[in-house]
Amino acid sequence: MSAGTGSAVAPAIEVCDLQKRYGEIEAVRGVSFDVAAGETFGFLGPNGAGKSTTISILCTLAEPTGGTARVSGHDVVAERLEVRRRIGLVFQDVTLDDYLTAEENLRFHADLYGVPKAVLAERLRRVLEMVGLWDRRSGLVRTFSGGMKRRLEIARGLLHSPRVLFLDEPTVGLDPQTRSHIWEYIEQLRRREAVTIFLTTHYMDEAEHCDRIAIIDGGRIVAMGTPETLKEQVGLDRVVLRAPDQDQVTSALRDRFGLDPIISEGAVAIHVANGAEFVPRLFGELGVPVSSVSVARPTLDDVFMTFTGRTIRDAEASTSEVNATRPWMRAMRSR
Repeated sequence: MSAGTGSAVAPAIEVCDLQKRYGEIEAVRGVSFDVAAGETFGFLGPNGAGKSTTISILCTLAEPTGGTARVSGHDVVAERLEVRRRIGLVFQDVTLDDYLTAEENLRFHADLYGVPKAVLAERLRRVLEMVGLWDRRSGLVRTFSGGMKRRLEIARGLLHSPRVLFLDEPTVGLDPQTRSHIWEYIEQLRRREAVTIFLTTHYMDEAEHCDRIAIIDGGRIVAMGTPETLKEQVGLDRVVLRAPDQDQVTSALRDRFGLDPIISEGAVAIHVANGAEFVPRLFGELGVPVSSVSVARPTLDDVFMTFTGRTIRDAEASTSEVNATRPWMRAMRSR
């Protein structure tokens, strides 16, 4: 992993008591955190948790209702242009021009950001080779797969050599194999570009790639640290039971073991110390039918459950709720 929080270099991102309200909806509720230069920092949470709203504020696409935020030392409200010169952004939704080639899309972006013509050709080749699209530079974007478009957007976000790259759900909607390949490119750019990466995701496996993550739920950060540190805080194994009668199992776990089970995704989950040693006692004392039992070490989903009382899937908001907290994206689409 790259930079840590103990670096003497000024933070790439500084956020203090950030708030954002849309009418009656509190999308962000007093969020505070720093991101070190060169760090990969992830916002992990369900749709509608406030991830995209926070990233839109940091990228100067929305103004905060309260609090402050600085990116590369510049205030996101008072110094918008200075912030925009120093960041790259990959949206959740594709924002490429389908009727242009890959190279034409990048050249248009270069014009907008004033990339010097003397270095443009070398930069174009470098970023397209990095994401494996140099041989397809003359291809029309409308012929590209979803994964190729996402890779091209990452290349575009890097073209003007930003200090901070924002990735808003960078692999949403992609198949697992393509998601894995996207992460190979992201890891590659970490090594080559020494860029600070701020990403949002609701995929647990993606959060594992981060130096640190902040778990956000209901507009608030409920936990923050390295993936391993957060899992160590849980400290308990996860035991998952499947049974013909979940309610019967839940009652028995409460009455006979004093546990607080959670029903999620068609199973009953509990957290106990030394799960493998607990299972024989479970079968001996539970007294109700069980179809299967599995034991696993803590995961980030367990961390989310520990701090919120539910899994990240259970916390997923409806599409209408998500759109209600992201009017800036609707505005972008209507332009």
